Amino acid sequence: MTHQVHIIGGGMAGSEAAWQLARRGVRVRLSEMRGGGDMTAAHQGIGLAELVCSNSFRSDDHTSNAVGLLHHEMRQCDSLIMAAAARAQVPAGSALAVDRDVFSAAVEDMLTGLPTLTLVRERVDAIPADGHAIIATGPLTAPALADAIGTATGTDALAFFDAIAPIVHHDSIDMDICWKASRWDKGEADYINCPMDRDQYRAFHQGLIDGEKTEFREWEANTPYFEGCMPIEVMAGRGEDTLRFGPMKPVGLDNPRTGRWPYAVVQLRQDNTLGTLWNMVGFQTKLKHAEQVRLFRTIPGLENAEFARLGGLHRNTFIQSPRVLDRQLRLLRDPRLRFAGQITGCEGYVESAAIGLLAGLMTAAELGGRNWVSPPRTTALGALLSHVTGDAVAETYQPMNVNFGLFPPLGPEVKKKQRKESYTSRAKSDLAEWLA
Repeated sequence: MTHQVHIIGGGMAGSEAAWQLARRGVRVRLSEMRGGGDMTAAHQGIGLAELVCSNSFRSDDHTSNAVGLLHHEMRQCDSLIMAAAARAQVPAGSALAVDRDVFSAAVEDMLTGLPTLTLVRERVDAIPADGHAIIATGPLTAPALADAIGTATGTDALAFFDAIAPIVHHDSIDMDICWKASRWDKGEADYINCPMDRDQYRAFHQGLIDGEKTEFREWEANTPYFEGCMPIEVMAGRGEDTLRFGPMKPVGLDNPRTGRWPYAVVQLRQDNTLGTLWNMVGFQTKLKHAEQVRLFRTIPGLENAEFARLGGLHRNTFIQSPRVLDRQLRLLRDPRLRFAGQITGCEGYVESAAIGLLAGLMTAAELGGRNWVSPPRTTALGALLSHVTGDAVAETYQPMNVNFGLFPPLGPEVKKKQRKESYTSRAKSDLAEWLA
């Protein structure tokens, strides 16, 4: 074997992991199927780290924005993706946006200039049988490899419409209207319940029917819905009362303010161990984002809701990382394998690259015989890593962007207006200590 680490996938995560390893003298084989006779339905060219959707890396504000903070932290860790973005940056106000072609060319130029890296244009259909490997094949993993990953992880690789429900910041929920309870008061009060009367429900139901939906992409058009994650607007279209006998069922939920069951109820379930994020149960949707914000804020108790993630519906392949990976992104069943990028269930270009960066650093430490200490959970890198590798609830795990809801809460003395700046200043201080 001429390489020490085999990285499969030359997207954002694979490229970043390869950079972190090869610049430390580790011999890397980077396999990318595009350019070797294969393409995906989404990509247009064969360049490494091709941006398929938007050319924006979102906000670059590191003082009050979680993704901007992640940019800052990655720059402190000598990120390839951040360096290439600087070369390719185009005007976008406070956001970081790039020229796609210049960006991809910069990534490839910087990587191929490393003497310990070998770029191979090849499709990999099986998990390497020996040696260290990082699998960073993204949400459009080739079918044969996706099957192999499903076998290796002991769970089915998800290759259908992945219906994602919105997630709400707990501190934006009006608990003077909502209440915590489980149906029939069984067990703990595990759900936050938002009550609706008949008129509110009917208006909401009509809003789901009339709301503007996102169009399917060409390669998604013939992929069937997963019946267990049916979009809420599709259920609404089956009849006015369908939701009241489904995810909005009020049976067994006594509103303590009235002593009666509401006409309908929206339930939220805790989505992370910190209790800062709550998932809207059964509310996976293909409504456009602006329409979701407008409509979901008509739900009693969510009038001022702040969303950590909005709903979505798309073809996706990812693993249940909190269940199958350890805290160092290693497969529990086979620790020589690490996973990185969107296949781990993070969402977004920058987040994918960040997990690739960490996978590279972890592997380099392991090969060098050094103990690995993860970045503190108070940092953007640490919060994202912790969410992917165990802080999220495995049973409801879905792709997630970085957001302040993933961070350990601040103390009660921090005023709401100071919250974002307090998160970022704490993170910068703690990252500096970790790097030192």
